[in-house]
Amino acid sequence: MKMLAETATTAISNKQEPKTFNANKQAARDGGDIAGGARKKLEKRLGRLVVSKNNFLKNSENKMLR
Repeated sequence: MKMLAETATTAISNKQEPKTFNANKQAARDGGDIAGGARKKLEKRLGRLVVSKNNFLKNSENKMLR
């Protein structure tokens, strides 16, 4: 979902060409909203959570995957 949020935010920023911090902040929120909506829709379709404490990687585990 992180990649979707980043891609959506970049596309929104490229289209709107925000000039201020607040405008950039809004583009980031809009990108996050898109990714959040997609996650919720996927979870509804699967009937389970996609992101949960059971599949969360702690920093030490995350470093091992790199």
